[in-house]
Amino acid sequence: MARRVALLIGIIAIAGISALAVLKCREKHHEAAMTNHSFAKANSSPTSEADGTVDPMGFDLRGKAAPGFRLKDIGGKNVSLAAYKGHAVVVNFWATYCGPCKLEMPWFEQLQSKYKNEGLVILGINQDEGINLRDVGIAARHVGVSYPILMPDPAVSKEYGGVDNLPETFYVDRDGKVLLQTAGAPTRGKRTPCPS
Repeated sequence: MARRVALLIGIIAIAGISALAVLKCREKHHEAAMTNHSFAKANSSPTSEADGTVDPMGFDLRGKAAPGFRLKDIGGKNVSLAAYKGHAVVVNFWATYCGPCKLEMPWFEQLQSKYKNEGLVILGINQDEGINLRDVGIAARHVGVSYPILMPDPAVSKEYGGVDNLPETFYVDRDGKVLLQTAGAPTRGKRTPCPS
């Protein structure tokens, strides 16, 4: 039981740090727009019930079933989210050109190494357009990750809200529901530039 609690705390800590970094970054770059009353009324992004802040992802899957997918990994094998039913799963959308993605991927690797015996699974879904399996594999190895890296599918990205900010991460509980979602990645002691 203590290990399950530690796993949940670790996942929540990473998610919270990532969300805070993005919110601070967006606040700096969009301060004028956020104070404009007409923008706030027109913006249909989900809000946090706790504090009323705008969700930087603009798409709220929290509490809902994680959209299923079946994608090829960099080895050509089919991988489906359904195969991990009963596991805690981190679904991380990333790209080879994304600096913040490459920053957080080794942290996910460490998290999976620490909690894989408890059933934690990390799935990285690449978002590069027109890239081949070999180049994605080289990039993943260069970053130092061994968890499954899946090739992109626009239909899957759409189901997850379009994945407009990279990295975007969805924390799926053992029942298959999205527990947390974050956009952007923290740095250690520095702010991460906003995704474009």
